[in-house]
Amino acid sequence: MHTTYWKENVIYQVYLRSFKDSDGDGIGDLNGLLSKIEYLSELGIDTVWLSPVYLSPNVDNGYDIKDYRAIQPEYGTIAEWKQLLDELHKRSIRLIMDLVLNHTSDVHPWFIDAKSSRDSRYRDFYIWRPASEDGGPPNNWTSYLGKSAWTFDESTGEYYLHLYNAKQPDLNWDNPELRAEMYKIMKFWLDKGIDGFRIDAVNSISKDQRFPDTEESKLQASGEPYTKNGPRIHEFLREMNDEVFSKYPIFTAGETSKVTEDDVLMYTKPERRELSMVLSAEASKLADLDEDQWQSKEWTLDDLRKVMLKWQKDVGEPGGWFGLYLSNHDQPRMVATFGDQGQYRNESAKMLAIMLHTLKGTPFILQGEELGMTNHPGLQRIEDFNEQQAHAYYDVMVRERGEPEDLIMERIRRKSRDHARTPMQWDDSPNAGFSDGTPWLPVHPDYPEVNVKAQRDDSGSVFNFYRTLIRLRKEHPVMVYGKFDVLLEDHEQIFAYRRYDEAEEWLILLNFSGEHAHWELPEKDAARLEGASFLLGSDPDGTKPPCHRTGTLKPYEGLVYQRLELPGA
Repeated sequence: MHTTYWKENVIYQVYLRSFKDSDGDGIGDLNGLLSKIEYLSELGIDTVWLSPVYLSPNVDNGYDIKDYRAIQPEYGTIAEWKQLLDELHKRSIRLIMDLVLNHTSDVHPWFIDAKSSRDSRYRDFYIWRPASEDGGPPNNWTSYLGKSAWTFDESTGEYYLHLYNAKQPDLNWDNPELRAEMYKIMKFWLDKGIDGFRIDAVNSISKDQRFPDTEESKLQASGEPYTKNGPRIHEFLREMNDEVFSKYPIFTAGETSKVTEDDVLMYTKPERRELSMVLSAEASKLADLDEDQWQSKEWTLDDLRKVMLKWQKDVGEPGGWFGLYLSNHDQPRMVATFGDQGQYRNESAKMLAIMLHTLKGTPFILQGEELGMTNHPGLQRIEDFNEQQAHAYYDVMVRERGEPEDLIMERIRRKSRDHARTPMQWDDSPNAGFSDGTPWLPVHPDYPEVNVKAQRDDSGSVFNFYRTLIRLRKEHPVMVYGKFDVLLEDHEQIFAYRRYDEAEEWLILLNFSGEHAHWELPEKDAARLEGASFLLGSDPDGTKPPCHRTGTLKPYEGLVYQRLELPGA
């Protein structure tokens, strides 16, 4: 097996709760996913990333784990999970599990025991501190929900740390006994035959043990300078690799945030023996205000270009590796943020797909992206939303601070994670073929037109465009291993770049605007690329003439040209 097969993979995120319901309870499940395995084969993906399916009280839709070794009953059984793994492997599709290392549920047996006494064996599995001199929390950090990151435990008279919900207490990775227990959990799943892990919030597991006050005034996660890329993070990851990862033929994708180029190289360069790749939301969060992620700011193509150039050049060329995505279960649909979910939905969905499959990095597809799914227009009142961060923001801003409800709801409607979690749209039958019952989240009203059944037989559909991109990526190593150069660096509408190796060269032109966009290649590039053959485009009108030095892109159009004879290569 190629040691870097995971660089060549296309990974498909299954948010199981919303994928396919088999028993009519309105919640997606393992048997539902099993019934759609042929669809995954047809799409052509290599690996499934399965969102958490462990036993959980579902405060955070499975990211609050009660038992790491048990399957949530509403999803199915361990036998059904094993059948899923076997059926995927029969089709040469790998399975990676979502591993939550930073915290557990507050009803996990470890935490229940830890709260029973300061002398509990499990006390130091979590992070406890006495009150500050004024009797309040140990420091001024806020959680991702905008409230104190500390909760007082009456029974033992100390505060415990939680970067997320108070019902998600943080684990103390400085404790070697905790680390040993987590390694046993990893081996439990790896011994069953899975192919790796997507590791949630991995660069948060080492905290600055001084727990100083922060000077940041952010509404959410103000303690990030002391909880990201902490003092022992590389020690922990190397130990994790030595004790577990290196003993199995797997790969790991670590979710990170607030990382520099040097951080990513330290996490992912092979000689470091830490992670195979990182997943960073830097590009997907370009429209977020740092002080308050629910507030939006205008992003420009230059902002996006700079982020992509940094990852392609400063991370990719020295040997680091990363996943490519613009949305997942934690961000709104990428077409809504970076494209046009109205008139140019199809065009922008395809254009964004071209970018994510032709840049260096491993593409990650969130279920439904391959259909061009968009944000749900019917989520209007706070009662319509499920995800905990939206409700926490509403509570802080409206109920505690008295901000205008209309203003706050406008922000939530635009940014809620629920947009990425609405049910998968399989056909035009009731509930889009997702469930015979009432779906846990409402189905997008465009499902009669935007669904798998309608797109399968449409050669110009977003679905079939994704199939083509995935096939081309398998056939052309230049998409994976080729070098990268940016072109037209100052263009306000077009993101242009080339990928090349000894065998071929590709020119990619992407219009990020709703207006026509004219390009003119610099003389040195034109001499090399003029006459390159049209390979792929988002315009369903079909083929186009060979590349010329100048040309015009339609709104949200993407074009790919290929040259096989390389003059002066």
